[in-house]
Amino acid sequence: MLIKSAEFVKSSPDLKRCPPDKLPELAFIGRSNVGKSSLINLLTRKDNLAKTSSTPGKTRFINHFLINDQWYLVDLPGYGYAKISRSLRSEFNKASLEYLARRETLYCVFVLIDVRLEPQAIDIRFLNWLGEHGIPSAILFTKLDKVSEAEANQNIRQFCTRLLETWETLPAYFKTSSVKKKGRDEVLEFIEKCLNTSDLK
Repeated sequence: MLIKSAEFVKSSPDLKRCPPDKLPELAFIGRSNVGKSSLINLLTRKDNLAKTSSTPGKTRFINHFLINDQWYLVDLPGYGYAKISRSLRSEFNKASLEYLARRETLYCVFVLIDVRLEPQAIDIRFLNWLGEHGIPSAILFTKLDKVSEAEANQNIRQFCTRLLETWETLPAYFKTSSVKKKGRDEVLEFIEKCLNTSDLK
């Protein structure tokens, strides 16, 4: 897939204030500080499209970006640790869960996993929630540049083994690095397949 244009459209605090659901949508979500904004910028080749921050939990709204005037890339609030007020803190953001469960034009959700870490229970719980709700998903292992190939492969194997305790078949998964620009072509090729497959929903 060739991305010719990518522009920010809207930040929405909840599903009802999202743009009209007329175009296909691909959503990205992960634990705080997993490198989501950097990966979105890599995919679109726009360094400042999604705002990066050293402060975990920076994304607090549902952000829509229009790609090629044909589909939306959706940046969702992450889950897990975030330096926000107690009244706003929850393991899984309610606006994100509502969006994922009810958005009719959602074709796939990409769950970002930090490849440096051993399997985290919160990531497994989130993927299980997606599976239980029949929401198409794929996994993007991030920060491949931070560890050796052997360590990355070991952590990925461990993660897949944990996931297979509850899944019959693993979702598609990809290895990525925003720093070394790895995985971009493979992820965009998968997105193109998602957009061309009418029976995903």
